[in-house]
Amino acid sequence: MPDLPQRSRPRRQWPGTNHFGTLLRDPALTLNELVSERGFPDFRTAHGTIGQHIKDRGSRVTELAQLTQLTKPTVVYLVNDLERLGYVERIPDPADGRAKLVCLTERGVRAQQAAREIVVQIEQDWSELLGRRDFATLHRLLERLHNALWPTPDGS
Repeated sequence: MPDLPQRSRPRRQWPGTNHFGTLLRDPALTLNELVSERGFPDFRTAHGTIGQHIKDRGSRVTELAQLTQLTKPTVVYLVNDLERLGYVERIPDPADGRAKLVCLTERGVRAQQAAREIVVQIEQDWSELLGRRDFATLHRLLERLHNALWPTPDGS
């Protein structure tokens, strides 16, 4: 098996087991950890939980809470922190003057783009580690599981 480049190696040891849930969770935690540390040192793993769900036109806190499966107070805390760090801003929702949308700032867009590039690089490294065919099979199987758990309304 080839050596995994340092850039795609987890920094922390997760106290996990070989249980199915842990095997699904730990690579995702590692992705978040690696993205957080490269180029945006004040961006924490928890911020990525919120940031990945912010739509281009903005998202409401309640929507972010639902998508992340976090409580609304937790999302508000994280959004406040992201706002303080300059990654997001709140703007009035044009569809409802009482509501606010959480939108990425220019810095937030740069962080999101960097995260996408880093994830592509990590996927390439992990693919080389496991072998391209096995990694592609893993991806297809996870995609199939996802689609079975959350089918589209038209059934495709």
